[in-house]
Amino acid sequence: MFHTVITGLLMMFVLPLAAAEKIDSAIGTGRPVNNGDFGSANSVNIGQPFGVEVGPRGAMYITEVENHRVIKYLPKTGKVRTVAGNGKKGLTRDGGLAIEAALNEPYEVRFAANGDMYFVEMKNHMVRKVDAKTQIISTVAGTGERGLSGDDGPAINARLNNPHSITLDNKGNLYIADIGNHRIRKVDLVSGMIQSIAGNDQRLLPQDGQLAKGNSILGPRALFYRDNILWIALREGHSVWKLDFSDGRLWHIAGTGAKGYSGDGDSPIKATFDGPKGIVVDKQGRILVVDTENHAIRRIDLVQNKIVTVAGNGVAGFSGDGGLAVEATMSRPHGIGIDLRGRIYVGDTNNHVIRVFKAPK
Repeated sequence: MFHTVITGLLMMFVLPLAAAEKIDSAIGTGRPVNNGDFGSANSVNIGQPFGVEVGPRGAMYITEVENHRVIKYLPKTGKVRTVAGNGKKGLTRDGGLAIEAALNEPYEVRFAANGDMYFVEMKNHMVRKVDAKTQIISTVAGTGERGLSGDDGPAINARLNNPHSITLDNKGNLYIADIGNHRIRKVDLVSGMIQSIAGNDQRLLPQDGQLAKGNSILGPRALFYRDNILWIALREGHSVWKLDFSDGRLWHIAGTGAKGYSGDGDSPIKATFDGPKGIVVDKQGRILVVDTENHAIRRIDLVQNKIVTVAGNGVAGFSGDGGLAVEATMSRPHGIGIDLRGRIYVGDTNNHVIRVFKAPK
């Protein structure tokens, strides 16, 4: 059973790495075919891992797109087990145990302070919740049908379009990257109501400093919340932005908006990305972006006004375990998470493993 307080327990998380500065494949075998729901981390296959998150008691949670499951990894035992999804593609409605439910491409997972688990199902166009005490699954947003509707009404009656990312704030709100609708939606988890807080029908890059509500945002793919700021990676927009809730405006952080792989060592605004699909902020306030189609992890330092690559050499492949992270090859990585020790976890999607490394200071 999950504990109700997460933060202090994360310090218990110890990941088996040969050396902190090296990269390793800690979870998964490199094979995608479902070969069971329980076992050692290096024997259970994980098919196309996307979202990666550290949750209650320091456990690691992974969304497995190919096998339609959410996996939990316990570092003390080195074991993995399924906590949501029966391995079959489908849609099982509310009220049953999460492990018995059919899911359809879970993309990202997050936790509330009380241990409740939230995840987004991209192909079911929904956000689901697993109750920490009962392990019962329920719907938070989406009807299961693709579309755009429902603003200012109950989120469970709203239609979403291929939602990809979610994040929670500390005020009882859930944010959804409704990428097919080029919008960011907010759900008040107390009232259950949904609204669009960014985006419109125009598929255009935002303008720096413009109000988010009612104005365009191009392909919001990944979200991360901290300290009243929503950090956003735009997939089609090949750039990084922040929505500052103190003024409701979008501010340009990195990327020119053009597709490419350039800019390391220079100002983040001058850099180019190719379809970024993951974002997280470390304890130092630096933004880490999964530059998916460049098979690399980039780090943005706003104090130094510099962007660098911290993992991946820009070439698709599967190599480098035991060596420096910047010399390794990955294949279309997606999700990213950081534990309180500063270790970075990446869903190396097409390699069907979780890569782990510690970025240089």
